[in-house]
Amino acid sequence: MALPREFYDRDPRRICRELLGKVLVRNEPRQYLAGRIVEVEAYFGKSDGAAHSFAGRTARNAVLFGPPGYAYVYFIYGNHYCLNVSCLPDGVAGGILFRAVEPLVGIEAMSKSRGLDLNGMRNLRDLTSGPGRLAEAFGITRERDNGKDLASAESDLFIADDGFRVKKIIATPRIGVTKAAERPWRYVIAGNTFVSGPKNLR
Repeated sequence: MALPREFYDRDPRRICRELLGKVLVRNEPRQYLAGRIVEVEAYFGKSDGAAHSFAGRTARNAVLFGPPGYAYVYFIYGNHYCLNVSCLPDGVAGGILFRAVEPLVGIEAMSKSRGLDLNGMRNLRDLTSGPGRLAEAFGITRERDNGKDLASAESDLFIADDGFRVKKIIATPRIGVTKAAERPWRYVIAGNTFVSGPKNLR
């Protein structure tokens, strides 16, 4: 069951905690992919120097200003995409970056999307640990998915609740940002091996 739109119409920090353990789904006629969300980061608007919406609304970041529950996809470092979901009421900027998932269904298809040999992989963690890897595994691009409704099961990309409950959550400073880097707005499932970054941050 897809998470309803009202789920995203709240403070991103609260949503982050509740998103952990939920399932990112890519549902196509010939392919079904699913991964459990294990790491996310919260971002705000003009009060958050690390946010894409910090400088105000543009054609590029318009999705972050609402309505809530839609995919915001951007291209970074010239080589990979990152998936976010819009949060807060329509007109107020907010979003959550998906940093890592634990693959559940479609692992072979994910490995092909990433150009990896599944049989030759030493560590399955390399498949979807990190925002760029996650996006590549799920075939996420800005052209294909920016603005997509993540709150609708009719969409080919959405977020579902399968009843899984997380036992322990850890909050840390965000990774890979230079502004507002001290804010503890990165949330992970404690002990999950698919969480990205150094071991001391997992």
